[in-house]
Amino acid sequence: MKRGVFISFEGSEGCGKSTQIARLERRLGDVGIEVLRTREPGGTAAGEVIRDLLQHAPEGEHLVSEAELLLFAASRAQLVREKIAPALERGAWVIADRFLDSTTVYQGTGRGLAAAAVDAINRFAVGKWLPDTTFLLDMDAAEGHARAVRSRGDQPDRMEDQPLAFFESVRRGYLKLAEENPERIVVVDAADEIERIEQRIWQVCRQRFDEFFR
Repeated sequence: MKRGVFISFEGSEGCGKSTQIARLERRLGDVGIEVLRTREPGGTAAGEVIRDLLQHAPEGEHLVSEAELLLFAASRAQLVREKIAPALERGAWVIADRFLDSTTVYQGTGRGLAAAAVDAINRFAVGKWLPDTTFLLDMDAAEGHARAVRSRGDQPDRMEDQPLAFFESVRRGYLKLAEENPERIVVVDAADEIERIEQRIWQVCRQRFDEFFR
């Protein structure tokens, strides 16, 4: 059986990932392609517990950066082996709302952890299961953060409550990563119209994975 396609979406808070993931998922479904949609942290029973600890639970309030890194990696390791790998092996497409690039940028660039250590932990967590294509939705850090705060309502989120300088650092980290991985990472202007972004993403998928649409 032909292996499926692994697509990840990355970007700072408020960049519109959820909207574009839903639109791509719908388009793929319309042409009869099975899709598994995942999110990070989370996506499994264990991962959702880790997600709550990282983002909301009071017990996670004073986590050190190293512990944060390892918790993200633990959630991802479980998600890859329980959900992502089996889906790809049966020929489905996987669309991930964040993957290892988030850890490289948020915990590496943003938190200042050593790049070599972050990379080693990332690789151990995911094994051979790397995205075939990553869409980086790029936009001004201040605007993206403002969008995220407006959309979350009253629920606090520790990752979104970082200072603006943190998100500016994250954006720079993402763009550097895109420069280093041009064959995988497609940078998309997240400030563009939603429909134009959707069309750009769809065109890339059709061009890169044409055999699935014949």
